[in-house]
Amino acid sequence: MRIHVDKLASVTRNLRLGRTLTLSPEILLEEGSVIACRIRGEKTTYNQLEDPHGRMSTLHDGDILVGALGHRNALQGYEGVMPESLKPGDTVNLLNMGGVIGKCLSHNPDVGKPFELEVLGQVLVFPEFQSRAGQPAHIRMGALKGTGLSTHCPVVYVAGTCMNAGKTAAACATIRQLSRAGYRVGACKLTGVSLMRDALAMRDYGAEVALDFTDAGIVCTDARSAAGVSRIIFSELAAHGVDVIVAETGDGIMGEYGVQAILEDADLKALSGAFILCANDPVGAAGGVHHLKNAFAIQADLIAGPATDNRVGERFVATLGLPARNARADSEALGKFVLGLVEPKIAAKA
Repeated sequence: MRIHVDKLASVTRNLRLGRTLTLSPEILLEEGSVIACRIRGEKTTYNQLEDPHGRMSTLHDGDILVGALGHRNALQGYEGVMPESLKPGDTVNLLNMGGVIGKCLSHNPDVGKPFELEVLGQVLVFPEFQSRAGQPAHIRMGALKGTGLSTHCPVVYVAGTCMNAGKTAAACATIRQLSRAGYRVGACKLTGVSLMRDALAMRDYGAEVALDFTDAGIVCTDARSAAGVSRIIFSELAAHGVDVIVAETGDGIMGEYGVQAILEDADLKALSGAFILCANDPVGAAGGVHHLKNAFAIQADLIAGPATDNRVGERFVATLGLPARNARADSEALGKFVLGLVEPKIAAKA
């Protein structure tokens, strides 16, 4: 069946799909498989979709969209899983604005119930010239493969106690100062659920190249995939000749997106030039510092995020024996502090 689609989700960007597509009723039931669905109903909250260029558009009843099957475990969003079976006419849900599709199990009241989607079919691609034999589209097609963990430049890790803890703001403040100091900066988001927004923000703040796990063919990271995909991303950034990498880990250090697998990986830890912990409140800051040290033998260098929004938070962080810098109130001070930490390590690796 040939159809014209209204919306292409950013999760499908590796495939460079057009708007006119061929569908099959036989669906490849695995994460990353690309399917077409029809929106059922309207929403006034969490009702947008990010396209392969990073542009947001509003979804409406009847829109045909193309996304990818996957799961999500977001405290401040949706919990969703892969369907156990799938055929045209079945109902699934839109789990995030990047176009991840699955079965919603629970939701945060702030985002409301997810869109319901009617499954139309499996998107087919035709990689062989003039061949009529279509293959089930999957986001690993066209994805980065990596060349092994060969980077020698230091990595600034930015982790948080939870989603929306100020990680991207801290990463962007760091990128800006490193770039202004004349260094070529590679940036990445290592874990989370597919969405280009944060990587695009990193580009806006001066990163020469910014990647995320979807560029490596992953819809949503977990404990099995996070460390491996980090290696792929780091090797790709190193191949671009960057001097330093700023790496954000999506969600929290106790979340379900595989951040722990990165923190406990000896090779990945050895690359660390600085470690920024973003926390929402004083208890999170104290608990995060304690957990990093005791579970992973990692000493945070700096506390950022809402826990440092004013002098009250700064005074508390001082009791932990760590500096506090706020990306909103003084992004320059945050960036320059990290620059001071990593500049000698950049020079040593040159």
